[in-house]
Amino acid sequence: MKVKLIYNPVSGHGRFKNHLDYIIEKFQEAGLQIEPFRTGKKEELDKMISLMNEKEYSKVLVAGGDGTINQVVNCLLKYNITLPLGIFPVGTANDYAQYFNLPHEIEEIVEILLGDHYTLSDIGLVNERYFINVASLGVLIDISQRTNTELKNSLGVLAYYLNGIGELSKIKPVQIRVNSEMLNYDGEILFMLIMNGKSAGGFNKIAPCASINDGLLDIFIFKKCPIYELAPLLLAVINGEHINNLNVIHFKTKELTVDTKNDVGTDLDGEEGPLFPLKVTVIPKKLKIIT
Repeated sequence: MKVKLIYNPVSGHGRFKNHLDYIIEKFQEAGLQIEPFRTGKKEELDKMISLMNEKEYSKVLVAGGDGTINQVVNCLLKYNITLPLGIFPVGTANDYAQYFNLPHEIEEIVEILLGDHYTLSDIGLVNERYFINVASLGVLIDISQRTNTELKNSLGVLAYYLNGIGELSKIKPVQIRVNSEMLNYDGEILFMLIMNGKSAGGFNKIAPCASINDGLLDIFIFKKCPIYELAPLLLAVINGEHINNLNVIHFKTKELTVDTKNDVGTDLDGEEGPLFPLKVTVIPKKLKIIT
């Protein structure tokens, strides 16, 4: 059987490619043929996956961060490919892989990915786009999109923190309307996170009670607050002490809608997201993650 390996040549200081021969060797020893694909333009990834014959493969492996996994998952589901998914966590924050406690050492992760044990994972759907870990909107969503690749490779997760602190003086509230079976909200916010996993952008304690296969999304609305409360709020998020903060609304739901008249973007796992209005739903246990 063949194994498709899709890798981001930029992730992890671009060092993953140095391990390709070792990975190919170990999979060959197990009777599996690695078929590598180097990511570049999104349309090239889409075309490659569209030509895959699912019956010829036993699994798909992805080497990269959440953004790379997001792109691969969206393409796989577009063409109804439901093969087990294995992850080499070689991105900057690796929030999705972190949920499954996947190791970073190449020998350890190869041993796991050679196995057949997997964990079912929910995913989110925003309009017609999927996300694996987090959907976000508001003034801080540009952090992951605009953080320089060289800075991320040099400083890792710290790069996100530094960019976030640098954005505080530029914050402008966004007027949004949120409707769900659990809560309705109409007001000004700083940003909003729709969490499937527990961490985002390297902030490891954003959703400590979240479960990736409970059929629910964890929603965090960070309300407008005085500028002098912003730095303490960011520090509380870093330390996981924001759940009971008066400026934070938290609830769980299966679906919700979000709309705004402001000129604000959205973000799915660090990738640019769809336009408003947003219809957000959870799709329970859609992915088989090799663990």
